[in-house]
Amino acid sequence: MTKVEARPTEQLLRDRIATLLREHPPESTDEVTFLGARYDAGLAWVYFPEGFGGLGLEPDWQGFVERELARARAPWHPERNVIGLGMAAPTIVAEGTDEQKRRYLRPLFTNEEIWCQLFSEPGAGSDVAGLATRAVRDGDEWIVNGQKVWTTLAHTAKWGLLVARTDPEVPKHRGMTYLVVDMHAPGVDVRPLRQITGEAEFNEVFFDDARIPDSQRLGGVGDGWRVALTTLMNERVAIGGGVPSRGGGPIGEAVRIWRERGLADPVLRDGLLSLWVRAEAVRLTNMRARQLRQAGTPGPEGSVGKLAFAELNQQIYELCVDLLGPEGMLYPDGYEMRRPEDAGVGAVTPAGRSCGRGPTPSRAARPR
Repeated sequence: MTKVEARPTEQLLRDRIATLLREHPPESTDEVTFLGARYDAGLAWVYFPEGFGGLGLEPDWQGFVERELARARAPWHPERNVIGLGMAAPTIVAEGTDEQKRRYLRPLFTNEEIWCQLFSEPGAGSDVAGLATRAVRDGDEWIVNGQKVWTTLAHTAKWGLLVARTDPEVPKHRGMTYLVVDMHAPGVDVRPLRQITGEAEFNEVFFDDARIPDSQRLGGVGDGWRVALTTLMNERVAIGGGVPSRGGGPIGEAVRIWRERGLADPVLRDGLLSLWVRAEAVRLTNMRARQLRQAGTPGPEGSVGKLAFAELNQQIYELCVDLLGPEGMLYPDGYEMRRPEDAGVGAVTPAGRSCGRGPTPSRAARPR
């Protein structure tokens, strides 16, 4: 921390950003190379420890970095790895060994390795602790059998965050262990869940004697519930705790449709204005919560934000369909099966915060 405290934080960040842009001009540097250099400069997650993509600063400095790099048109496509950035990275930095941080964080940030979340099961959705997928210790490996469902982007993922039952004889919250699974390993079978639109962003994942090295365990044996809470609290912040620009995000999409179609219906106008006020209230609430939040596992404000986001998001896109009239009943891309390459929950920054890119109407309020 000596280097960070030796001069004002803003100047430190400006110097590092200037060096990054000078040595790796965004207009002539490919995305992987640029993001790798950004990670090495400590500008990936500035509140992470030095050497692991950060500088040990307060989380609010991340927004400064994002704004400066966006102004320079630096490459950044977080929707390709929304679960990795918003959920896996905070869990790894909080619970992983230094070796695990070195192995996973850099290729996660550069989008070279995509992540997915393997929590929900056919019989364990809201009650994650009721999961039945088993992991049995066999020397230095775990043998996993079971099924997960509603797994976003499992078909593109290299790694998955897996919680499995390792001791069925103890109370359910104490008998789980948290593992990182190679999604291309033998015994891991990913199958698409095709929706009525034809889109297959979600998947079901089957484990048939899949072997996971114990070196890919996060946290202690039987400590999976506590580690999973770290992921879940960050999930709520990543999905619901975004702070878009004023009038941005989903409500911005509704305003755009209203203006482009030259609508004047007073009932629809009142509905639009009412939702705009609510969206602004949610935005300001999330901004206040972000300012209060410290580095580490977020507090309950993330859960509140996610609930408010999900309900409001659904209502905004219902209005969008009404604004579109008869066209709102049609899916614009057709109904052939497609397997998206990015998540539909909106783009996030490395801090798990929205950068104002809202989902399309068909992708509002996704489960995991």
